[in-house]
Amino acid sequence: MIARLSGIVLEKRGDGAVLDVQGVGYLVHLSLQSLSKLPPEGVRAQVRCYTHVREDALQLFGFLTAEEEELFHLLISVSGVGPKLALNILSGMPATELAVAILHGEFARLTKISGVGKKTSERLVLELKDKIKTSGLAGARSSQPPPPGSTGEALLSALLNLGYRPAAAERTAEAVRRSLGPAARLEDQLREALRLIQGAP
Repeated sequence: MIARLSGIVLEKRGDGAVLDVQGVGYLVHLSLQSLSKLPPEGVRAQVRCYTHVREDALQLFGFLTAEEEELFHLLISVSGVGPKLALNILSGMPATELAVAILHGEFARLTKISGVGKKTSERLVLELKDKIKTSGLAGARSSQPPPPGSTGEALLSALLNLGYRPAAAERTAEAVRRSLGPAARLEDQLREALRLIQGAP
């Protein structure tokens, strides 16, 4: 079993990359999240791997973070979810956000991921909710909603009042909480939220 690869990125493809490890090119399938963080071609990279063996093929699925790798293993433990679908699900949003969405049963967010229908999203929540809770993947802060009247709730309300859709507002508010911390002033949180939404550097 190949658990980790360290080599030069030879090329990036739509669903993965080729790593040159001492003259051997390994095709590693990656989520869009990992692919976007992979170093450019010609630069050395280290990738965590899951080796999937079938009768007709041997495939490598790669991850840049321990969180994504752990969540991948949880996903493929769900009935009807194979490695390719698991990678596709991980492409939909960052691993910690995905863990939070499953933990809180956010079906609307889950079904927006390509390849995830109503039944699959229900299975993910039903089979993984408790595992994610004990794994710590969702983070201590994320596992519970902000208390009433907190700046997190005020930020969400402000974004909704500005006309942003609930899903986008929730996602942005969560990103701001992780970036600045829940104790940050509302005006600082709102400024950061607008920067994220507008995609400013």
